[in-house]
Amino acid sequence: MLSLLFALAAALGIAPVHAQAQDYPSRPITLVVPYAAGGGNDVMARIVGEKMSRTLGQQVVIENRPGAGGATATRQAAKAAPDGYTLVIGGTGTLAVNPTLYQNVGYDPRKDFAPVGLIGTSALIVLVNPALPVKSVRDLIDLAKKQPGKLNYASAGVGSGIHLGTVLFEMMAGVKLTHVPYRGTGPALTDLIGGHVSIYFSSLPSAVGIVANGQVRALGVTGLQRSDAFPTVPTVAESALPGYEAVLHYGIVAPAGTPAPIVAKLNAALREAVSAADTKERMARDGTEPLPSTPQEYAADIDAEERKWSAVVKNSGAKVE
Repeated sequence: MLSLLFALAAALGIAPVHAQAQDYPSRPITLVVPYAAGGGNDVMARIVGEKMSRTLGQQVVIENRPGAGGATATRQAAKAAPDGYTLVIGGTGTLAVNPTLYQNVGYDPRKDFAPVGLIGTSALIVLVNPALPVKSVRDLIDLAKKQPGKLNYASAGVGSGIHLGTVLFEMMAGVKLTHVPYRGTGPALTDLIGGHVSIYFSSLPSAVGIVANGQVRALGVTGLQRSDAFPTVPTVAESALPGYEAVLHYGIVAPAGTPAPIVAKLNAALREAVSAADTKERMARDGTEPLPSTPQEYAADIDAEERKWSAVVKNSGAKVE
């Protein structure tokens, strides 16, 4: 009877799920990065994609599709065939921020994806221009309270992790800063160094050189633990705001409906890639902490992160049509 059902399924062009998983992958897999090449999401994709290719026996092809803060490509990936051959990097921006930031983002982070697993997490670092008379996060908060709205901060754009990490800081510290959005990290850091803006919550790799040569002053790291890249810099939480955390999460998701055995095979390959010693070394150089997980753990993380950051987006008043 079972063989008859398999024969009937084959005649109708329907492969049984376990047979699909057994044969998977039989051709290259596309891993979509919804941003331009060179950013944190792209770096994470290339680090794990290379190792997953070896484990799975098929090439994982990285495809950059920037647009609308990652929303365009993420929406396209959600509508792709749920066969395991189209995956997308899921990040704090696309899965936790954009659903509230955009008027109609076109996807539901909980319903439209099958989480494969987390890759890592990356903190930011609070930088100030050396002319600002503060030496600690507590000093910064005290000064901001004395001069409400007078201190300005740069961001890499409205709705970026840097913008919202600063908004969360304002909320928890009870201060008011003035937002100056830029088109990316480069111009923002240039104006921070030049003294045109006072504060910038930078990614860690971008900060190493300019902190070392004294062009900016580092006050605190936004993770709950100190960074190996800046071991003497305290966290914001330990120095002034208990519980404050503003970190970026990176992971991989597939379209909803992707068979569980395929998701399991992808998760095993991803966990192996993330846990490799040389992967950890490469991530550490970029200020990223490996964060291997099960699909279920990643689903819980997506839910928690979306709840947290949607509240921050609403508080910021930011909205994109």
